[in-house]
Amino acid sequence: MGRQQWKKIWVGSAGNMVEWFDWFVYASFATYFAGSFFPSGNPTAQLMNTAGIFAVGFFMRPVGGWLLGRVGDRKGRKAALTLTVSLMSASAVLIAIAPTYGVAGYGGAAVLLVARLLQGLSVGGEYAASATYLTEASDADRRGFASSFQYVSMTAGQLLGLGLQIVLQRTMSDDTLHSWGWRIPFIIGALGAAVVFYLRRNMLETEVYAESSEDGVERADDKGTMKALWQHRRQAFLVVALTMGGTVAYYTYTTYLTKYLSNSAGLPKETATLVSFCALFVFMCVQPLAGMLSDRIGRRPLLITFAVGSTFLTVPIMTLLQHAGSFWPALGLSLLALLIITGYTSINACVKAELFPTGIRALGVALPYALGNALFGGTAEYVALWFKNGGTESGYYWYVAGCAAVSLVVYLAMKETRDIDLNRVGAETGPPSAEAGPASPASGPAKTDAPLAS
Repeated sequence: MGRQQWKKIWVGSAGNMVEWFDWFVYASFATYFAGSFFPSGNPTAQLMNTAGIFAVGFFMRPVGGWLLGRVGDRKGRKAALTLTVSLMSASAVLIAIAPTYGVAGYGGAAVLLVARLLQGLSVGGEYAASATYLTEASDADRRGFASSFQYVSMTAGQLLGLGLQIVLQRTMSDDTLHSWGWRIPFIIGALGAAVVFYLRRNMLETEVYAESSEDGVERADDKGTMKALWQHRRQAFLVVALTMGGTVAYYTYTTYLTKYLSNSAGLPKETATLVSFCALFVFMCVQPLAGMLSDRIGRRPLLITFAVGSTFLTVPIMTLLQHAGSFWPALGLSLLALLIITGYTSINACVKAELFPTGIRALGVALPYALGNALFGGTAEYVALWFKNGGTESGYYWYVAGCAAVSLVVYLAMKETRDIDLNRVGAETGPPSAEAGPASPASGPAKTDAPLAS
């Protein structure tokens, strides 16, 4: 690919990296700043209050999906991407400068709450805005490869946050981290968001969106509206179902993995952290390879492979992980699980974008995805701990497998989306063929209708 194509990929996905860096450091540094915003005397209550504010971000994601998805469809992909990174930077700045309980009482907690509301709005819109941009800005035969960088950047953000935490823990005393050192990650996050904002201010609008606006293909009044989304409610439901199994599995083997290895498998925290870091690094590197594969053989084979693997291997993998005992067995099993999940993560962004017409694409991806993610991804850790506290931890393994099984049914029933012409989605061109082969270089991508569940 040329330099301009790589620049589009970088600008389109860089916000995800900063977004997930901020998201991760809030959760991981909560133990250090919880005492700064709530009365002393009960550390558990402090952490619970901080976790409660963290949870608010998940509830705001559907709101952000609706609001910023609407902006992306009505004002353009560039406008939505610029707005998400602005909210992102503002939230990081607020946390970095928030006054402590000793200075402003509960005023500091109020600032923290506002910051999390902004962060939830930003995360809810960033996924869909970047997914839509990466899909539309790519050549038709490279959409899978380009969109795979969404999870590359997301994982890179987590790894950067984890790496910074390790550095600060080794270079600062515990007292310093509790006093003011915890503010450093949020300052870095704000600076990173400012850089991304500058890059996105100079980005070009996608040709697909520009041509749609110029040609008047869709009524301007209907773009990005709930009325228009309702007309594509089957695709919206499909996005929720597509998300269900993938997001539960993703959160299980990423954000929850370190806690599981430490609390259930009995590995030292340092070992559990190293396992997660190494596994996530490999996971990040294989995303583009899977994306390229989907451009050759289609999206459905990868989605079906993920769903079959998660349905039948989750229980054995989680059971073996619980008895791993040391670094190498734990790393091997974690890598196996993440390689299976790659069938979903590497291409889910472009699959969802390929379902909707241009005028409703950003909202169509954003709102259903945010709802599915909040219902299943955001609750994954809580469901896991609920089963553990009830003495039936293995029940959670079956829960993850069951969610994957539901998604498997959807993957088997849906049409292939690889050869969709993004300018023709929703046009009355006849039903697409599930068995459609790859478009030849001479003829270009096949112009087929929007794929629906059979």
